[in-house]
Amino acid sequence: MINTKEYVEVSIWIEPYCDENVEIVEAELSELPYDSFMEDQDPDGNPVLKAYIPTAEYDSRATKMVLEFLEFKTRFTATMIEPKNWNEQWESNFEPIFVDGTVTVKAPYHKDLKKTRFNITIDPQMAFGTGHHHTTYMMMQTMLEHEDEIRGHSVMDLGTGTGVLAILAAKMHAAHAYGVDIDAVAAQSALDNARLNRVSRTMEAFYGDASMLQREKYDVLLANIHRNIILQDLDTYAASLRRPGMRYSTGKSEGGLLMVSGFYDSDVKDIVEACERHGLRLIGQKSREGWACLVFRRFNI
Repeated sequence: MINTKEYVEVSIWIEPYCDENVEIVEAELSELPYDSFMEDQDPDGNPVLKAYIPTAEYDSRATKMVLEFLEFKTRFTATMIEPKNWNEQWESNFEPIFVDGTVTVKAPYHKDLKKTRFNITIDPQMAFGTGHHHTTYMMMQTMLEHEDEIRGHSVMDLGTGTGVLAILAAKMHAAHAYGVDIDAVAAQSALDNARLNRVSRTMEAFYGDASMLQREKYDVLLANIHRNIILQDLDTYAASLRRPGMRYSTGKSEGGLLMVSGFYDSDVKDIVEACERHGLRLIGQKSREGWACLVFRRFNI
């Protein structure tokens, strides 16, 4: 895809420069919204993270505020750049992902990979979420652990991005998988990737926010997004999850599941306390390089 928008390239120097700090910067800037990132070197050979945002969306003050509140040192410069082939940039850095020997996430040009049980092909088209981030990886692991509650049930993926999680749900034989994203490009990318993976009959994607949940009750909600959004929308999540006693199509009557990630281990206490106030009980937890993934079950209050 050739993107014809004018973009600003923000070069960010991080001290100390490490995978964990790079991931933190990417997660924070994705809320502004920066829509793609690339690790590179400056002319002196120092590592630098490059972040890209449409010129019309760029706000230097907002960028400065985000970076100043991090626990490590950063500095940045911004340059307007000409339109470029973003897929070419992405392809040069994308490596396939393998989750517990069961899920493979790859690009269309990856050939002759060993087949796993679930094989997902992703063309990002400037949307966020290829499965590389620790949070997405843990969400896929968690979904695999709860396969019985996904198979034959309705699944909603909030902040779907490229649609990786919704596509996995569809491949796990969810009765229906939905994705929703506040970025129209992401919603379209998820739809395109659903077709690419031949699951468009059971997966839909929409442009919108958590208010879309009011359409129906869901058996499983997936939310791999910023902690503040999770806390803000918990009431909507809880109201949209199937309550205990509401019969599943498979005959089960347990409450629905909420799987959340996109936040740090230090945020877990606040999120668990907030979820309990909304009728959601913690039943599972993962941690990976400082990032957390939690599973809650809906109960009656």
